Amino acid sequence: MATPIQVKSLDHVTIVVKDLDRSRQFYVTGLGMLEVPRPGFSFPGLWFQAGSTQIHLIGEHAGGSPAGNPLPEQFRTSRSHHFAFLVEDAAATHARAQELGLTIVSPPKARPDGFVQLFLNDPDGHVVELCSPAR
Repeated sequence: MATPIQVKSLDHVTIVVKDLDRSRQFYVTGLGMLEVPRPGFSFPGLWFQAGSTQIHLIGEHAGGSPAGNPLPEQFRTSRSHHFAFLVEDAAATHARAQELGLTIVSPPKARPDGFVQLFLNDPDGHVVELCSPAR
């Protein structure tokens, strides 16, 4: 049997967005990520840091993919394509997300292992999970 590739960790997630400024508001002002320098690519984008993971946004442009979540809205649920970030307290995060006017896909609920999950939509309909360990 061949030796498997040994991945170390998730480095980044890339998503395509329509409006970089609106997405910056969501990821920086809403989720508290830090905007970090991005190499001088020939296409528009922004990079954000969340712990050791980065989110790379690519602005919709000719030659790239279309922005947004291709799933129809009724299929954007906690069981659809998504990426997740660890937060201190998903229930408190839910209250703050409501105050900030963020789009809630699914309110906090406990997983079978006790973690609590909250699901949001970013401005382009990407499903973002925010989860916290059992208390």
